[in-house]
Amino acid sequence: MWPQTLQWVGPYVGWLLGIVMFGMGMTLTVQDFKTVFKRPWEVLIGVVAQFLIMPFVAWALVRLFALPPELAIGVILVGTCPGGTASNVISYLAKGDVALSVSMTMSTTLLAPIVTPALTWFLAGAWIHVSFVSMMISIAEMVLVPVLLGLAAHHFFARGVEKVLPAMPVVSVATIVILVGCVVSLSASRLFDVGLLMAAIVILHNVFGLALGYGMAKLFRLDSRKSRTVAIEVGMQNSGMAASLAVLYFNPAAAIPGAIFSVWHNISGSIVANFFSRRDEKAEEKARALSVDKSSVPTH
Repeated sequence: MWPQTLQWVGPYVGWLLGIVMFGMGMTLTVQDFKTVFKRPWEVLIGVVAQFLIMPFVAWALVRLFALPPELAIGVILVGTCPGGTASNVISYLAKGDVALSVSMTMSTTLLAPIVTPALTWFLAGAWIHVSFVSMMISIAEMVLVPVLLGLAAHHFFARGVEKVLPAMPVVSVATIVILVGCVVSLSASRLFDVGLLMAAIVILHNVFGLALGYGMAKLFRLDSRKSRTVAIEVGMQNSGMAASLAVLYFNPAAAIPGAIFSVWHNISGSIVANFFSRRDEKAEEKARALSVDKSSVPTH
């Protein structure tokens, strides 16, 4: 209704994303890196699924809906970005493997400065100019450096960080809200024209990511907890990063998919977490009932 309210945030989107990633870094420890090396096969499956499924589903949706370049690049960016930070919380709520979730998020985030611009150039370079080196430097500045600084802060100032950590989720949510608000304000008029179409594409992108991520994990015979974790990691993207890159390198309209994804994947993630949590509870109740029945059978 009043786009000018948050348009001033535009030049600071990189800094806003940096705050979120610094908060993520503060939740990491050196032990998380050790977990990656203890479970390389499972993390590798998740990372490959992340950078294989979401980028190519994005490309397929762009082709299927014949999107114009300024919107197509936004969908591609969402697909080529690493896993989102909220996925760790959703994995916990879904009774998944939280250690695997953290390892996947960390691994894809650290790989993002190279993999994200490379995949974006490969998938979108035919119809729009993608500056590989510039994007790589920006991702390193907005994502990699803040995460490493947050990790260093946690390692060297553990007591102080532990006191601050409870407030970081609120700070991250507030920052993402401002970032999404900025994207909406910069492309408000375009959003009225393509909002419903973009919402449909974002939902399809997310649902395919969740389903194919789960399927790929099962294909490699990961158990239920690990499979649901891979699904959540694949389906939930760092869409704030996608929106930031779109604003910095392309145009405000290209940030619309990232803005919508930032809202939607938390809704779908909560639904998935609720489904798996309830399923586990029913299985546990059934197992308890069977054990009670067996114990009540008289012995001769």
